[in-house]
Amino acid sequence: MNEIKTIGIIGAGTMGSGIASVSALNGFKTILYDIKDELVQTGISKIAKGWSKLVEKGKMTTDKLKTINDNIVSTTKLESFKDCDIIIEAAVENLEIKKSLFKEFESICSDDCIFATNTSSFSITAIASSIKNKERVVGMHFFNPANIMKLIEIIHGEFTSQEVINTAIEFSKKLGKVPVVCKDTPAFIVNRVARSFYGEALKILSEEEIDVKTIDTIIKEEGGFKMGPFELMDLIGIDVNYSVTCSVYEAFFHDQKYKPSQIQRKMVEAGLLGRKTAQGFYKYDN
Repeated sequence: MNEIKTIGIIGAGTMGSGIASVSALNGFKTILYDIKDELVQTGISKIAKGWSKLVEKGKMTTDKLKTINDNIVSTTKLESFKDCDIIIEAAVENLEIKKSLFKEFESICSDDCIFATNTSSFSITAIASSIKNKERVVGMHFFNPANIMKLIEIIHGEFTSQEVINTAIEFSKKLGKVPVVCKDTPAFIVNRVARSFYGEALKILSEEEIDVKTIDTIIKEEGGFKMGPFELMDLIGIDVNYSVTCSVYEAFFHDQKYKPSQIQRKMVEAGLLGRKTAQGFYKYDN
């Protein structure tokens, strides 16, 4: 594989903009894509706001900020990725959309370009099945907020070459991340373990004996967690969390310990998705 210099990122939402931020910050030319220009600009504004806070706190110089700003480019055209060394897909959690994107990349990018997906639940092997050169597809699952959280799961699909895995590991380290390699199993490592963290909290809430804030407080004070399950679901997005739970439930043939919660489903249907809609399990100001 050629040395990675140019990164393409699909999706300017919470995860995509976070990945773009850490990529540009570490000196990589970063191309951020979304289907509408306003979505890309919202993502760019979110990134710039985070960097400005670092300048205000004296953790970044204005000269450094200018250099980083020069590293990031916005686009609404997939053709802009033709010279990328790696593309990280952080689009909506929809298998067919991901497969379609990878198939389109194959006609645009060089044979050496690595196709990485930030999926939190879909099979890397299934996503790779849509293209001819399946060896180039790898899972690179970042954690929210992607510009802060150190852990990254590198998922080895059935077709993924060891060379691509090695490149993904070294690239992750250059981003300041701590990579862990795992097999292409449902929900990989963290999300599989986390189903109980969220699921049990939701079961307790459904019994209507303890409220959200009390459950979160107990988990933080007695369990030593930085955030409680409901705070974390609001941060991630209740729709995203619910989607992952449904995917894991299906993947494990409706094993009851992964069963989705009616509480989450009702909230998604009502548009109460957490921080991004200013209301989830908690209310937020602008």
